[in-house]
Amino acid sequence: MTGRRVGRIAQCAVLLPLLFIARGLAAQANPHPAPTLIVMITVDQFRGDYLDRFAPLPGGLGRLARGGAFFTNAWQDHATTETSPGHASTLSGRFPAHTGIANNSLGVADPQAPLVGAPGSGASPFRFRGETLIDWLRSSDPRSRALSVSTKDRGAILPIGRAHQEVYWYAANGTYTTSTYYRDTLPSWVASFNARRLPASFAGRSWTLLAASSKYPEPDSVSVENGGRDVTFPHVAPTDTAAAVRTLPNFPWADEVTLQFALQGVTALHLGDGPATDLLAVSLSATDYIGHRYGPDSREVHDQILRLDRVLGIFLDSLYRLRDSSRVVIALTADHGVAPFPAVHFAHDAPGTGFVDLRPVLEPMQRALRERQVDPRAFRLEDGMLLVDRDQVAASGLSADSLVSTFVAAARAVDGVERVDFVRDLAHADTVRDTVARRWYHALPPDLDAAAVVTLQPYHLWAGTRLAMHGSPHDYDAHVPILLVGPPFRPGRYTGEARVVDIAPTLAWVAHVRPTEPVDGHVLRAALRDSAQQPSAGH
Repeated sequence: MTGRRVGRIAQCAVLLPLLFIARGLAAQANPHPAPTLIVMITVDQFRGDYLDRFAPLPGGLGRLARGGAFFTNAWQDHATTETSPGHASTLSGRFPAHTGIANNSLGVADPQAPLVGAPGSGASPFRFRGETLIDWLRSSDPRSRALSVSTKDRGAILPIGRAHQEVYWYAANGTYTTSTYYRDTLPSWVASFNARRLPASFAGRSWTLLAASSKYPEPDSVSVENGGRDVTFPHVAPTDTAAAVRTLPNFPWADEVTLQFALQGVTALHLGDGPATDLLAVSLSATDYIGHRYGPDSREVHDQILRLDRVLGIFLDSLYRLRDSSRVVIALTADHGVAPFPAVHFAHDAPGTGFVDLRPVLEPMQRALRERQVDPRAFRLEDGMLLVDRDQVAASGLSADSLVSTFVAAARAVDGVERVDFVRDLAHADTVRDTVARRWYHALPPDLDAAAVVTLQPYHLWAGTRLAMHGSPHDYDAHVPILLVGPPFRPGRYTGEARVVDIAPTLAWVAHVRPTEPVDGHVLRAALRDSAQQPSAGH
């Protein structure tokens, strides 16, 4: 045994008791025993109004809402309300400005981390900054483990941050995979699940209404849905197996498969067996795929939520058979909401209402760069952010500040644009009363080359968009539910404001650990069952 290894063992012998002492001190302030399992459920594109709008929900969604602390005034309090930023905030307690995940394109794509045994683009959390709940748990007790699963790579990766834990997502060939960032081969339990070929069993299956058609107030034939194709029930999956597994996310049973995979992981990895607190993160993506195709006002989304409610109930029953429910804490939220199709929202206005095109504003500036042999992407608009590579613009001989000012003035005059802000002004805005400025301020990492941000008028989308979309700082995209369920929480409806960044510090509190770095969120004290032992807001 080398002297270095002996030194490490001796160091651990000193540090581990100190970690357990620190955990014991935290427990003195918190009378509830730490859970052995924390379950973080993120429903992709689950708007804050869905739980009430589609009630009654007798299954899992309804049980969590009725049996837990339900924050009805909850928000993803950042402007780029997309999948990657939303998932990065769930268990980090920090806004995109501090996680570095400003939008989907700055998410998880990584060609240096190819997939393991599956086709598709490589992915990793190399852009993610800081730590998440699993890091805080392991700092207190190194025995804590995490499993994160999703249909989407970013939905699985970002809740865990950079931690090297068990992280898996669905691949186009119908298997669950990971990338070489995490491991070089799939473990036997994942290979066993994939060998069942469960996604292939849905080939040719019809998606029919779960309830009687009279229970759905939404029309079943809206021409703008799904690009005008297959707009009425039933919706039939391809009979070809390869096509069926590739298109599985477009159907409700994608969530069913993901939840079954999660349960097999809990069993195989002995998550929640104790004595440490383990973490299960599950991101359910079918609502997002269906919502994009059919919109939030569709019969399809209504039926999807009913089906999600049912399969989530089955999942909870199975989980509680595996683990003692008195030692399980569950949180549920969403990464973002969604806007309706403009043609639906502006149904009585002129055709084309609701779309904004800023390409005519950008083109003269990009053409001037191109003429000077500079990549026009050095001055581009992405998700409402004007991104400027000042070095490249300077190399062209043009003034970046002049181009930005010209763009801002011209964009403000375009129909459908609500406001255009210089990024330098956001820090001085009234971020208490000015919700849009606050959400943009929370969205932008300081080193992102964003010079200005464009906010469209409510219910407007960028020209060329064919799907129901999200991504704006408006409330319909930012409003999400927050549910906290388990012995530490007092059931009921809470109307005080809550943010998704508050979830992680709250879960840390009930697990008797503390964030290992500054966070933007605070503990949701109102929901704690023992008010006399509530932590300070600065936890």
